[in-house]
Amino acid sequence: MPRTEPTRGNIKVCVFGSGTFGNALGSVIARNGFTVTILCRRPEVASTINTEHRNPSHLSECKLPPLLSATTSPEEALQGVSFIVHSVPVQASEDFLRPLKDLIHPDVPFISSSKGIHSETLETMAELVPRVLQRPQVMAFLSGPTFAKELMDEIPSAAVVAAEDPAIAESCSNLFHCTVFKTYTTTDVMGVEVGGALKNVYALAAGTLEGMGLGFNTAAYLVTRACVEMNMLALAMGARPHTMVGLAGIGDLMLTCLGGASRNKAVGARIGRGESLSSVLHSRQQSLAGVAEGVATAPAALRLARKHKVPVHIIEAVASVIDGSSGPREAVLNLMQRPKGEDFACHVMHAAEKQLERSVSPLGVPAKYWAFLAVGQACFITAFGIWSFRRR
Repeated sequence: MPRTEPTRGNIKVCVFGSGTFGNALGSVIARNGFTVTILCRRPEVASTINTEHRNPSHLSECKLPPLLSATTSPEEALQGVSFIVHSVPVQASEDFLRPLKDLIHPDVPFISSSKGIHSETLETMAELVPRVLQRPQVMAFLSGPTFAKELMDEIPSAAVVAAEDPAIAESCSNLFHCTVFKTYTTTDVMGVEVGGALKNVYALAAGTLEGMGLGFNTAAYLVTRACVEMNMLALAMGARPHTMVGLAGIGDLMLTCLGGASRNKAVGARIGRGESLSSVLHSRQQSLAGVAEGVATAPAALRLARKHKVPVHIIEAVASVIDGSSGPREAVLNLMQRPKGEDFACHVMHAAEKQLERSVSPLGVPAKYWAFLAVGQACFITAFGIWSFRRR
């Protein structure tokens, strides 16, 4: 008897986390015809999702699709599950996952949408999850320029799904891909994770500059420099040169630094206007405004950069404001008073050349010239983004 493939409605997906992004990704998947269960901590959230088809705490004005439900029971949420989507902040992931390790099957694809670096261990999610589960896990990573509210409103968007196994990346991508949400695939897990983590740090910087009342010249300088800086660190950690010029790199960076709905940029803007970091974080916690991952990621990223001997002056400036060793104006002044020298795009080219000097040359063109093309593309995208932002 021929084997029949399961229909989408018979494929169960569990979403970890009922926050803004978990809410949005669960809705995207459920609208695509898959059965989705969100694992919540609070019974009142699960009850409202199930009875009123809305999340009472996040994006409560948005109606949730019929195929999306919620529960506080891990056993119920994970029974018969085919995919897991993890939307819990990086710093909270270890405590969230540890009690679930015996319920998560090692062959069930675990798709992380969490962006950041663990503040103590300096782990990416690709490293943290297997350690917490105490075994290897089939994993994929979703990243890109995606504000949750726009996903809920079905605004055309795109993202990248990364996995070491291309077949896993493709199968996970199919959960999200539709006419309003295009998902591309890659096997560069490190590049996608580093881009997703570092863009939150640069968004804090962008918000701080905006809060200080600085202009578009400064914003353009920041985004361009940030793109090169994060590419240098990503390359040092083993990422591919082209990843930072894609959706997980410059795409996510532009959205988070220039868009109005960025949590990290909002925190930075309040710091730039003179509020203390502690008061900003306290008020956001009270209002359930969501975690600004860049606050924990900045000092971790600085330690990681020093470990790899990569100069990251913007990250260093953000970390100094977070730890109180300098104020926003002092940090900007320190950056602007640095000695001038060779265009900073050349630094990443030197790093790329070292990594690519033994690479196979596509179409007979030396690999280093493809890297030059990638940086040129990044500069064009940045310039176009700033131009579009000014025309609004």
